[in-house]
Amino acid sequence: MRSLCFIIITLACIVSQSLYASERNNPIVIAHRGASGYLPEHTLEAKTLAYAMGADYIEQDLVLSKDNHLIVMHDIYLDEVTDVASKFPDRAREDGHFYTIDFTLPELKQLRVTGPFVSVLGKKVPKYGKRFPLWHSQFQLATFEEELELIQGLNQSLGYNTGIYPEIKKPYFHAQEGRDISRAVLQTLKRYGYTKPDSKVYLQSFDAEELRRIHSELLPAMNMDIPLVQLIAETDWEEKRIKRAGQWHNYDYDWMRTPQGLQKIADYAVGIGPWYPMLVTEAGTEGTLLTEARKLGLQVHPYTFRADPLQIPDTFRNFDEFIALYVEQLKVDGLFTDHPDKVRSYLSKRGTQQPQEVSP
Repeated sequence: MRSLCFIIITLACIVSQSLYASERNNPIVIAHRGASGYLPEHTLEAKTLAYAMGADYIEQDLVLSKDNHLIVMHDIYLDEVTDVASKFPDRAREDGHFYTIDFTLPELKQLRVTGPFVSVLGKKVPKYGKRFPLWHSQFQLATFEEELELIQGLNQSLGYNTGIYPEIKKPYFHAQEGRDISRAVLQTLKRYGYTKPDSKVYLQSFDAEELRRIHSELLPAMNMDIPLVQLIAETDWEEKRIKRAGQWHNYDYDWMRTPQGLQKIADYAVGIGPWYPMLVTEAGTEGTLLTEARKLGLQVHPYTFRADPLQIPDTFRNFDEFIALYVEQLKVDGLFTDHPDKVRSYLSKRGTQQPQEVSP
């Protein structure tokens, strides 16, 4: 069944790829955790479907296992996408979370993966409405190597050149655990040939200090030169924590959205990955962040564009209008999306339609 699924999806790729628009000013389509609007995120099946849907780049969030394998998953916790609580009920830490870094690869491969869920009155319900049903079919966690071999294999067999967009998740946490996840990621990238600016790779992180270290120390030492992208979060998201006077505090991301902060980012990164509302004013016009990034020549790849009805801002009538603001008026360089087929479809239609003004 699993092999048949791959064959069908791969054949669909041939059809989807033939629909590519040839507009030179089209932004790149980045499959956010794969085609995660349709299949459980970060599974090999979701990545294959994203490939079939014509994504230019496919994202890999990376964390380390107990035995130092790079695991492709969105968080350092296993809680909200696997059945870890029932398979290994006694393995949670004191905070109640099940950490990927506490499990070996053979143990992680025993877990059943599903779409993200939340607990409501003791019942697990999907985080995003009517997506692939929870716990249907069989999906499992993948290693970074497995995913790279899948994408490179499809590139070879189909003749395309789909890129990768890995994210190093919470380097501060891994360092606290005595691990250098950044070095592990770079070693794997080098082993698979992603070493130069034209290797079809962007490497991203929310951690500015770690990206600086990668730029100034790790890349030169490993004879690598790949483009880095600074992800920008809201401070209260806890994407990075720092210790001051023995207490943990949220890292302050506000500096990244100033002209001076962007100048610092331009010293080590080729682009920024902001949350999409950060790019517009309340009136729906271009904000300072985008204006200043443009002045510095930084690429702008906002996240995350979802076509689920409750994920489209109320100011837009449909997903196409939502995308149009960022493509036609703000002219971003790339978009992270859970629905790469819908973004690709919109971009394909651009070649046959006159651009329209969009007012959110």
